[in-house]
Amino acid sequence: MKERIKAALGEIQPDLVLKGGNVVDVFNHRIIKTDVAIKDTYIVGLGEYSGKEEIDVSGKYIMPGLIDSHLHIESSLLIPSEYARAVVPHGTTTIIADPHEIVNVCGKDGLEFMIDDGAINTMNMCFMVPSCVPATPFDHSGCVLDAKAVKDIFNDYKYGPKLTGLAEMMNFPGVVFCDDDVLEKLEAAKIKDGHAPTIGGKGLNAYLCGGIMTDHECDTAENALEKVGKGMFILIREGTGTKNLKELIKAVTPYNADRFAFCTDDKHADEILEEGTVRQCIREAVKQDFDPITAIKMSTINPARIYGLEHRGGIAPNYYADIIVTDSLSLDNIEKVYFNGHLVAENGKNVLDLRETPTPKDKVINTVNIGRITPDDLHIDFDPSMPVILMREGSIVTEAVYRKNADGLVKVANIERHHRTGNIGKAYAAGFEIHGGAVAQTIGHDSHNITVAGDNAEDMALAVNALGRDGGIAVVKNGEVIKFMALPIGGIMTDLPAEEAAAEFDKVNEAIKKISPNASHSIFMVLCFISLLVIPHLKLSDKGLFDVDNFDYYKETAKKI
Repeated sequence: MKERIKAALGEIQPDLVLKGGNVVDVFNHRIIKTDVAIKDTYIVGLGEYSGKEEIDVSGKYIMPGLIDSHLHIESSLLIPSEYARAVVPHGTTTIIADPHEIVNVCGKDGLEFMIDDGAINTMNMCFMVPSCVPATPFDHSGCVLDAKAVKDIFNDYKYGPKLTGLAEMMNFPGVVFCDDDVLEKLEAAKIKDGHAPTIGGKGLNAYLCGGIMTDHECDTAENALEKVGKGMFILIREGTGTKNLKELIKAVTPYNADRFAFCTDDKHADEILEEGTVRQCIREAVKQDFDPITAIKMSTINPARIYGLEHRGGIAPNYYADIIVTDSLSLDNIEKVYFNGHLVAENGKNVLDLRETPTPKDKVINTVNIGRITPDDLHIDFDPSMPVILMREGSIVTEAVYRKNADGLVKVANIERHHRTGNIGKAYAAGFEIHGGAVAQTIGHDSHNITVAGDNAEDMALAVNALGRDGGIAVVKNGEVIKFMALPIGGIMTDLPAEEAAAEFDKVNEAIKKISPNASHSIFMVLCFISLLVIPHLKLSDKGLFDVDNFDYYKETAKKI
């Protein structure tokens, strides 16, 4: 502290001075031309300074490093250290990660793997403790975290100090019906994330009385405004499978902008490497004629305040020197990224090594535990009285509808893969087509059982059996496995370098085009969420069709069309 004070006064030289840049002042909503002085890991002064090292950034913008307010690293298919390699060159220096995907598979071992692998020197990885493992009492995951387990994690001397709060509380019924275990979890943390799709009125009032602060599941501006009006922070999501920014940005005004932040939630590695994460949110907002400084505040100081990240999110004395140097407010060209005062990326490339030794993986591999699947196991006769899951690309919300016949439909199944129970839920789905093949994957939010879709049971069984003990994604065409991408870490992540992982995933997408020519990249994300029993309206578990609205296995509530 003494050294920083002396450097701020100019009595000793700062380590680094960025000279003559245009600083984005997120506190006063303005641009100021000034030097930025850095000592050790902190910014120590704005004004005129000389330093041991000086860099002329005249004409450039200097802004805080970006903060992604809610995401699941696992959805990128990358392990944390490789995720950092992908996002840091795009200006993201802090993330708020919910590791409930790997925890649903491997329990506390999964959480420890994520924290250990994320202990790197290029960005600040904050982890939340998963609140819903499994997401509902109807799910069959690899692990169960009850209230005692959650409290034990928070109290763990090794990991407790690294945890930011309680991750998204997806169990809305558990909150409003005062389930004791759910309430104990809520009482265990000060910061509590929410998950409240389509919820409003008195139900929302009751949910908020559990102390829940945020929501990233709004899909209309009206719903966002109701939640802001009731004291919530809204995390505007722009991921791979779900993009809400264009609609929700309508709800942001100069009067309520401090209640909004950006997040990506679930985004694949190939898109991250191409466009970044929060950086892309700023770009998309600017395309909607949204004020760029407000967009930057929603990507920096707002999430820092929401999550209690002291001394991050601004360019100011005694703030960590997490800094972006760029040529435009929409971050079209990021020249330099600093984290804790050190240059970590330049001109789109990482310049700092992440770690010397890899994180041990022995406790998070070989997680697929099923018997051999036969076509008879996956056979399902079409019944016009049975509801069909209607899926839409770009959304994880599904509808329950009826069809007169199976024309244009695909068969889907969800197979329990943790405890060898033999549970297989089967149904039909609409919204995309598969011809002469199948795709199977061990990614299925949030319990991560096996999801398989196809137009015939033979190819579906072949795809499932191709997953092996590692798990991954398998594409089959006419009785042949044409592509398999292994995901050995929990069956949901690869330990390949980010660029290689993205290239592998591109090959998977090329393969899926051979059986579904009109499918986009987001088809995998849509399939990932067909088993998430907390997202409206009709889902598929390993025990069968699930009616989310009535929070029970399906009976007769689907609307006919």
